[in-house]
Amino acid sequence: MPGLDDLALVERCIAGDVTAFEPLVEKYRARVYRLAFNVLRDTEDAWDVAQEVFIRAWQALPSFRRQSAFYTWLFRITMNVASDRARQRSARGRAFGTERVEEEEWERELIDPGEPPDARAARGEARRRIARALDALPEHHRAIIMLSDLEGLSYREIAEVLRIPMGTVMSRLHHARKRLRAVLGPLLGVVLALLILLAPTPAPAQQVVSFGTRVVLAGDAPPPPGMRLAPAGPDERLDSFLPKLRQHFRYKEYTSLERYRAEVPIGATQRWPVPGDRQLEVTPESVRGGTVKFKVRLTRGNLTEVGTNIEAQSGNPAVIGGPRHGAGVLIIIVWPNPNP
Repeated sequence: MPGLDDLALVERCIAGDVTAFEPLVEKYRARVYRLAFNVLRDTEDAWDVAQEVFIRAWQALPSFRRQSAFYTWLFRITMNVASDRARQRSARGRAFGTERVEEEEWERELIDPGEPPDARAARGEARRRIARALDALPEHHRAIIMLSDLEGLSYREIAEVLRIPMGTVMSRLHHARKRLRAVLGPLLGVVLALLILLAPTPAPAQQVVSFGTRVVLAGDAPPPPGMRLAPAGPDERLDSFLPKLRQHFRYKEYTSLERYRAEVPIGATQRWPVPGDRQLEVTPESVRGGTVKFKVRLTRGNLTEVGTNIEAQSGNPAVIGGPRHGAGVLIIIVWPNPNP
């Protein structure tokens, strides 16, 4: 449980000891991420929010009043940042007519290969019912359920996080549970377990992945004059891979437009600009043996042109066919390697 150790670390941080903030991040990162996820229902947004929360917390530490526990203060920042992100996302969705479908993604992520199909289907249906019931709650009721039943905060601590009277906490929690009970019946008892399952715990911070990314223009003619190309110079790795590209895509010309390298923790998203006012996002999600699982997204404004999960090895890169660009198409190649 949090205690004087937190306050001692906070004091060291305020005195200028940057290293004292690392134990606080490690201690609360999973809970901050889980709380953000259960507000946003999106792994990438939750990861971004968690990072922003700790940045804001570091910047605001001098204003932290020791009248409350550090973790209640941190959870208050989390709820504020996550709620702001949810409102922004909702506004974008209304403006552009987009709709997020997350439950299918949860189902894919949580499948147990050894589970019988009937049991898997029943568990998936239960999960969807709980998710729909939680989504049907008003935001202030859902926040109470998460802080009480998921994070185990007391009435007093919830009141501090949400800055509302303790009587309001008790009243909202009663009504939230009543509404859930009416919808879920016997399933209410597994709400907590399902909430934890729906929020995948981020991988250990110390695990780092190095990888390289190429953005290649494939077409039947050379790129037009004036098109921005990758810096000139030898690219032995791409050159050795060109025969496979020609075999799979059957274009005549392959021109390197961008070449990037990154070294980031598991779960951290690396973003780069791509020709055509696009943005490429690559997130290493897990490592098993010599294989890295990546989430790759290519966006243009508010439109997602490519969104996929892929696996790659240093000798066997992932190749993703992208959208049209000029007279050709973009191809994204991802190599996990210390020297890509």
